[in-house]
Amino acid sequence: MIVLAVDTCLFACSAAVVENGAVRASRVEPMSRGHQERLAPLAAEVMQEAGLRFDQLDRVGVTVGPGSFTGLRVGLAFAKGLSSALSIPAVGVGTLEALAHPLAGRVIAALDAKRGQVYLQAFADGAAVSAPDVLPIETAAARVAELGPDVLVGTGAALLAETRPSARVVEADRTDPAAVAAIAAVRRPGPPRPLYLRAPDAKLPGGRDP
Repeated sequence: MIVLAVDTCLFACSAAVVENGAVRASRVEPMSRGHQERLAPLAAEVMQEAGLRFDQLDRVGVTVGPGSFTGLRVGLAFAKGLSSALSIPAVGVGTLEALAHPLAGRVIAALDAKRGQVYLQAFADGAAVSAPDVLPIETAAARVAELGPDVLVGTGAALLAETRPSARVVEADRTDPAAVAAIAAVRRPGPPRPLYLRAPDAKLPGGRDP
């Protein structure tokens, strides 16, 4: 199976091509904005580096959040467009599970959600043991104390490190697109939908959400 995976949810624009578990090409370009302009050319570049045509793809994987509202919409729009054009499945992957995927043992993936909150999800050897959630830092710290993870990963890891001093802290601010591809390759296909754990900060005129 050949999978193209993309991620625009966090602080990078990323793409990878994975064939039967082997990484054919992968690029991660740090950025906090500009994903919309960069994603399509980046995908074309990794496909060229992999020596493959788009019509050889079996599916496309895309991160669906939590993360930047604008960023995750960019990735979803690209993945859905490619899925429709090529008549292949698009598969959604959570950013928290992608962060935790390469790590063994008891892992908590945490992203700084600002406003005194973190996005958090717990895993055991890559399998989710809790649903993704947004929690006040104090509540998240209590969750960490209860679960006793071996690893804390993500931009929110340092915020929770004092609660579990023995845990290894991995302060990642982006996912590995190859991990996104690996998850997408084995997941049952279904229309990817954005994972919004709270309302967006931005408001349209009249106070409506964008």
